[in-house]
Amino acid sequence: MAEYTFREVIAQAMSEEMRKDESIFLMGEEVAEYNGAYKASKGMLDEFGPKRVIDTPIAELGFTGIAVGAAMNGNRPIVEYMTFNFSLVGIDQIINNAAKIRQMSGGQWNCPIVFRGPTASAGQLGATHSQAFENWFANVPGLKVVVPSNPYDAKGLLKTAIQDNDPVIFMESEQMYGDKMEIPEEEYYLPIGKADIKREGTDVTLVSFGKIMKLAIQAAEDMAKEGISVEVIDLRTVRPLDFDTVLASVKKTNRLVILEEAWPFGSVSSEITYMVQQKAFDYLDAPIKRITTPDAPAPYSAALFADWFPKLEKVKEEIKKAMYVK
Repeated sequence: MAEYTFREVIAQAMSEEMRKDESIFLMGEEVAEYNGAYKASKGMLDEFGPKRVIDTPIAELGFTGIAVGAAMNGNRPIVEYMTFNFSLVGIDQIINNAAKIRQMSGGQWNCPIVFRGPTASAGQLGATHSQAFENWFANVPGLKVVVPSNPYDAKGLLKTAIQDNDPVIFMESEQMYGDKMEIPEEEYYLPIGKADIKREGTDVTLVSFGKIMKLAIQAAEDMAKEGISVEVIDLRTVRPLDFDTVLASVKKTNRLVILEEAWPFGSVSSEITYMVQQKAFDYLDAPIKRITTPDAPAPYSAALFADWFPKLEKVKEEIKKAMYVK
């Protein structure tokens, strides 16, 4: 095993799949000559050439539509957005064409395409560049939504996403591209729709996904020092969502805390809360707790942003509340 960064394994996953299938190509702003805005396609132009690693204009609606059309005609495009905030310009193509064509055509057409790029906040980027879109896209039938929390998961999930015969939203983070991890030299794939228990525990279940998983794991480690055993579940994908793993854990611990970097209304945590109360209400020994951002756009001010973003102390506080511990 060797150590690689998040950005390196993204390039590895795309390159490995492109070597096996000539119908796969990458397109997006600065993905070719500049090696990607976050250097996640470094070296790919040299290996695959300008017909398969394609720089696009700053016109998301246009190149998203081109990619969707290419996917419907036998290709497997990978579309990189510099940030998923910019995907809003092309969202009509994602939701009304890519996600719906299989159903609207009665199965005559499908759209094997991956839309990838960073989501959520990354420090002082302002309100329009700090939005979390996981729950937005997860609301759409026909889309799969993948949100890895580390390089190992990212590589295995991206390779699976590229091979999927339907559209996949693959969400990364600007703050994870430099994260390092040991990665197997042999090829591997991870299933979409299967959560991962990052830490086993017996007292309370803590569910999260994406870059904020670091906060969840740190909270669990801190709670262990205080005698509270926290089971940490990384969803990995939010559509389909692995309710079975969450429910099994809640039936064991009898308590649930959900951590999510998103606005609270209509969030992934809202859906998990509903499902657990429907399927495991009698197992709960305490109300479900959740930690989200405030119901307001991300502020630019460093001081205000620090107050807006979920804090470690808040996570630990909610875990203690679920345990009725002060």
